[in-house]
Amino acid sequence: MGLAEALVDLQELTERLRRDCPWDREQTERTIVPHTVEEAYEVADAAIARDDSKLADELGDLLFQVYFLALLLQERGAEDLEGVARGIHEKLVRRHPHVFGAAEAKTAGRVRERWEQIKRTDEAREGIFHDLPDSLPALLYARKVQRRAAAVDFEYPDTAGALADLDDELRELKEALAETGERAPETEPDPHVFEEVGDVLFAAVNVARRLNVDPELALRAMSRRFVERVERAERYAADEGRSFAELELAEQDRYFDRAKEEFR
Repeated sequence: MGLAEALVDLQELTERLRRDCPWDREQTERTIVPHTVEEAYEVADAAIARDDSKLADELGDLLFQVYFLALLLQERGAEDLEGVARGIHEKLVRRHPHVFGAAEAKTAGRVRERWEQIKRTDEAREGIFHDLPDSLPALLYARKVQRRAAAVDFEYPDTAGALADLDDELRELKEALAETGERAPETEPDPHVFEEVGDVLFAAVNVARRLNVDPELALRAMSRRFVERVERAERYAADEGRSFAELELAEQDRYFDRAKEEFR
């Protein structure tokens, strides 16, 4: 089976499910999009894990989401899958003049700069932050804001400047805590501390961006590592007939450090 035949088969399957499946018939963009977002994250997880089999499977799930949403557009007479494909084809050609035209961009950084310039022209943007998607996760939203600012050269000249800013924000958070003290768990935070924590997170995202690290993926990966290490530490304690949850912090740390060494 060739590529074209496989894609047509998937389109026909999508149309039949929409017609014959009670669940698919009831769906709208708003009910489908949460699944689309979930599938995108599962693609990211598989890619980070370098699990080729899982990645291929998750890409299939995400591809179906594209087909289904395009079909909903088609039902309203707005667009269809062919139009979606041709639209992105034309956009990519237009935004790569260094490949399909006479423009030059010899580095990835220069490609990114030209991409942002072309987007501003294509979309007739009014202002630096025009049309930012509010639905993005906060870390990715912050990175996109920073990229827009960087596109007009409003950023630190190097990573050292971004790191110094992070140090300053951490210092200000410590000063705010010294003034207000820590509040009890599950209570509303002090407004000043709330603001300073936001500054620290924003500055950390800026450092990550300068280092070409996706903050969302990096934090998710670290969270998974933490879960794996704590679960391993819990098993170590259980092997010795002890309950990890009931141990003093120093004992928990001992098992946790052992788990960290094993994962290294």
